Formats: sequence, C-alpha cells, structure tokens
Amino acid sequence: MSDEEHQFESKADAGASKTYPQQAGTIRKNGHIVVEVSTSKTGKHGHAKCHFVAIDIFNGKKLEDIVPSSHNCDVPHVNRTDYQLIDISEDGFVSLLTENGNTKDDLRLPTDESLLSQIKDGFEQGKDLVVSVMSAMGEEQICALKDIGPKN
Repeated sequence: MSDEEHQFESKADAGASKTYPQQAGTIRKNGHIVVEVSTSKTGKHGHAKCHFVAIDIFNGKKLEDIVPSSHNCDVPHVNRTDYQLIDISEDGFVSLLTENGNTKDDLRLPTDESLLSQIKDGFEQGKDLVVSVMSAMGEEQICALKDIGPKN
C-alpha cells in the first residue's frame, strides 16, 4: 500500500437536475415545447416509434426527434417566474426585484422586437412592470410582460 493520498475531483455535470425522465409514449402535444406527436405502428423489430416536433422556447427553432415509444426521454424542467422591473441599463441588461427583496441583474432584454418595445416604452412612461422569466436547461429569458399600473 502507498502512503500517498489520492484526491479525485469531479467537475462533470450530467445535467441531471435540469431534466426528468419520461417514457416517450406518454409525452403529449401542447407540453412546454412539443407541438406535434405521432406514433408509428410496431415494426418488425418490435418497437413503435414516437416522432416529436418541438419548438425551442428561447429561439423559436423547430426541432425533431424519433424515439422508440418504450424508451425514456429527458424532459426539461421549465419554470416561469415573475419579477418586478426596476431598471434598464445602457448595455441592455435589466435589473429585477426578486420575491425576497434582492435584485437580479444578469438578464438581457428580450430579442423579440414587440416585447422589447413594450418593455422600453412602459418603463419610459414610468409604469410598474412585471416581467415573466422562463428558465430551462440553464438558460433564462424574459418571455412576457404585465403592466400593473403607474408608479406611485
């Protein structure tokens, strides 16, 4: 035996907490991202196949996958959180008020032109605005806006 101590540091992140397993045959249309599901009949090799068409919630890109219906798929945990808008910086970042009274300053303004102009216009008019932030797979993006009236 050696007197040396060996230390192993694992820096791998499998992303396990970002997804949960779900059997492909049980995934239905109108989830967070799935817009179309079709299932083929059992073939000569024994598995029915599920054909998924999905839309990326962050960039709108259309994605497709075919998976045996009895196999598990990794389904992302998608969360939606509302924050009050405090400020918009010159470099395109927003300052948001969290539920516990802290600020969140790491989000950029959305790239969607309509939503972007609604946020900027409402902020310039001095309205109290609440933005909805969608988060999944380690990404976050402002996806909606609520006007809760003029600032007092």
